[in-house]
Amino acid sequence: MPLPPPGRPRHSAGPRPLPLPRPRLAPLLLLLLLLLAGPARPISFQLPGKARKCLREEIHRDTLVTGEYEIGAPPGSSSGPSANLKITDSAGHILYAKEDATKGKFAFTTEDYDMFEACFESKLPVGTGRMPDQLVILDMKHGVEAKNYEEIAKVEKLKPLEVELRRLEDLSESIVNDFAYMKKREEEMRDTNESTNTRVLYFSIFSMCCLIGLATWQVFYLRRFFKAKKLIE
Repeated sequence: MPLPPPGRPRHSAGPRPLPLPRPRLAPLLLLLLLLLAGPARPISFQLPGKARKCLREEIHRDTLVTGEYEIGAPPGSSSGPSANLKITDSAGHILYAKEDATKGKFAFTTEDYDMFEACFESKLPVGTGRMPDQLVILDMKHGVEAKNYEEIAKVEKLKPLEVELRRLEDLSESIVNDFAYMKKREEEMRDTNESTNTRVLYFSIFSMCCLIGLATWQVFYLRRFFKAKKLIE
């Protein structure tokens, strides 16, 4: 077998490994924003007679909340829909209330991060086979979803592409704020865990000192008792 001439590097006969493609984060992030920016679907459910159903959701502070609702009359009923709508926070403050609600809109701005509750209460008598339930449709939006970008485009005279970019910008800002809030909550929970661990450690040390002191007192007490009974010297 002839040797290669000196000064030339020897190359393997196998194929060269192909370079791995580098991940592109920008297209993935853009795709994620487009998926999250999709329209939210309304919620629909059946409301039996003399029943009360509530929907709860946690919403951040200083967030615009809008919603539309529609209550349909039971099929075959001579009377129209009869239900009350009430939206409250965890403290019981009424943000929106409507008696004999059939169809309408509501809007409010949150003052603090809280759990909000929207309750529908039927005023119809208990239904039988001839009295179907009422159909309730609720479309509730908050944050970026609650903004009316058509009105913003008219006021600021934006083009359709600029409106979409504005919506994506607001959505990305909302995601960043959510991550910042989650980080803050994580720090608070970590501080709480550390404080709890410190208190448990101090309590354990105090308990051990009490047990040691009690055991020492018991030894000396029994020693004096046995000496008084002349059982030991």
